[in-house]
Amino acid sequence: MAVKITDTCINCGACIDECPTEAIVDDSENPTGEEIYYVQEDKCVECVGHYDEPACAAACPTEGCIVWSECAEGATCMENRGEPGEPVIE
Repeated sequence: MAVKITDTCINCGACIDECPTEAIVDDSENPTGEEIYYVQEDKCVECVGHYDEPACAAACPTEGCIVWSECAEGATCMENRGEPGEPVIE
């Protein structure tokens, strides 16, 4: 997974509309059962080739809601990404 949505998510939908790969699903489709939005790790490309930074984090109104996750082997990940757990945008 490239980015992760934390439990501070308010389910506003801003991130879903901005994702160029449709990697984000709402709380009703979250496979973990949590009532927050979820990033599908096999679809997220951290907006590489689309934007200069992950568009979901730029659109999110909740500070620190979207954080970096581990960059999976073979996944598309930004070159200058933060450490896992750090907010994508501060």
